[in-house]
Amino acid sequence: MDLSTSRLMAGYRIWADDLTYRSVSALPDGEAHRQRRTLFGSIIGTLNHNLVVDRIWQAHLLGEEHGFTGRKAILHDTLDALWSAQRAMNRWWEEWSEAQTAASLAEVVQFRFVNGEPGAMTRGEMHLHVVTHATYHRGWIAEMFFEIPAENPTTDLP
Repeated sequence: MDLSTSRLMAGYRIWADDLTYRSVSALPDGEAHRQRRTLFGSIIGTLNHNLVVDRIWQAHLLGEEHGFTGRKAILHDTLDALWSAQRAMNRWWEEWSEAQTAASLAEVVQFRFVNGEPGAMTRGEMHLHVVTHATYHRGWIAEMFFEIPAENPTTDLP
């Protein structure tokens, strides 16, 4: 990934998450926590999963232990607290992206997946993974809007 793409992806993530969280906060009371037939149990569970995964990859980039043994942790039970934490994480990704160079984005980082298996990716690949991962799960959330029913947020990168 080159510098301009990394910065574009960081900005896209901020925009798409903002739209998603604003849309979720506009839902009728209880809908964000309502149990649904989805891997993470609810909209709030899926949003928590995105934050958990962000923190895992952040730790990989920093060469730190992340402390997670799974990807289903509920870090924040309220939408406001979760959104505050996600905004802080998104700012971290934006600042991280701004601090990168072509050489640092191409640097390979060794890490361990949550299941203990070893992995290696460039810093740029890791960043792209985090962005596309969140996009994938925002799609799940958009699908859950049809069950409510409510108009889902459209977060495509035009």
